[in-house]
Amino acid sequence: MNIDDYQEYDDTVLDTRRLKREQPKRKFRHDIARARTTLADHDDRADTGFNPTFTGTVHERAWIQSSLAPFYEEELITDVLYAVKGGKEASVYCCQAHPASGLSLIAAKVYRPRMFRSLRNDALYKENRIMLDGSGKGIRDQRRQRAIHKKTDFGSELQMTSWITHEYQTMKLLYTAGVAIPRPLGMAENAILMEYLGDDRIAAPLLQRVSLASAEAQALFTLVLQHIALMLRHDRIHADLSAYNILYWQGAIKIIDFPQAIDPNYNPNAFVLLTRDIERVCQHFARFGVVSNPSDLSRDLWQRQYSNR
Repeated sequence: MNIDDYQEYDDTVLDTRRLKREQPKRKFRHDIARARTTLADHDDRADTGFNPTFTGTVHERAWIQSSLAPFYEEELITDVLYAVKGGKEASVYCCQAHPASGLSLIAAKVYRPRMFRSLRNDALYKENRIMLDGSGKGIRDQRRQRAIHKKTDFGSELQMTSWITHEYQTMKLLYTAGVAIPRPLGMAENAILMEYLGDDRIAAPLLQRVSLASAEAQALFTLVLQHIALMLRHDRIHADLSAYNILYWQGAIKIIDFPQAIDPNYNPNAFVLLTRDIERVCQHFARFGVVSNPSDLSRDLWQRQYSNR
């Protein structure tokens, strides 16, 4: 299975020709240095015995080895088998699980080096959000806060770490709460390891690509709403929910992709984002004859949870 429109990492730090045309020489030299460091890391990882079966482009392979080697060293995975999907922010790979994990297959979500170029309206989600370091603690150091504010290279790296940590912490919270999401298994510098949905031949498809009978559609619609409500009870709103980030496998669903998830206690856009999530879900299931009123559903959920706060 190939990555859709992967573009061979043309927009990463490894595409030195385009960077040279578009950026000042000083910035270009910095990106070349980062590229060399990545490739050097790739060579170091090769020495550990981590040589994935999956062969993408040279640049992609180097990035996979550098990003996923920590999971290999922790005896969580033994191999990368194939690419499940590619995206502007991250790519997902099917990995062979280490026997010690007790699993057969594991999914690895690897963030692309310049994920923030494709994150539109990210300020909507970040409002009043605490920036996190790799250990999940708030960034209080003034030097690092200045770097983030000035959007320096170092600040961008801190921001990326914060988004990934935020997603992983959100997944742990929601999984423990019983929300239908893949079980989070580990986090590295720019990757998250989680439960794989599918088999050794094919990954679970997106709900968007599944044709449903009327009765099953109604049952799944009700189930998705129940999990939206469960997230809300644990102070989380997905904030980008649609049939494109719900997986379907053998009658079951799993909600995925949480980097933009918000805490409604702090984000003033919470009700708007909740309503948008529910509208998108209602629009999708309407294709299969499910009748609903997204405005009423959103208002009812919100009032039940927050009317007394």
